[in-house]
Amino acid sequence: MAGLLGGVLWWWAVLRLALVPERTGLLEGVLAAGGWGLGLLPVHATAYAGPRRGASAMPPGDGAPGPR
Repeated sequence: MAGLLGGVLWWWAVLRLALVPERTGLLEGVLAAGGWGLGLLPVHATAYAGPRRGASAMPPGDGAPGPR
């Protein structure tokens, strides 16, 4: 629910800046810039930890494909 409210507020600020820029204030600018900046964050990326200690990089076996 908070994400929906944030999205509505962001669109309100962006549309207000686009349609009536002479009547917008600091609040609209901060909301629009903040939402745009959050859109640039790579939230889908995670840090690579590498293989775990004690785990081999390849599964057990010689790496040859098995029978199907």
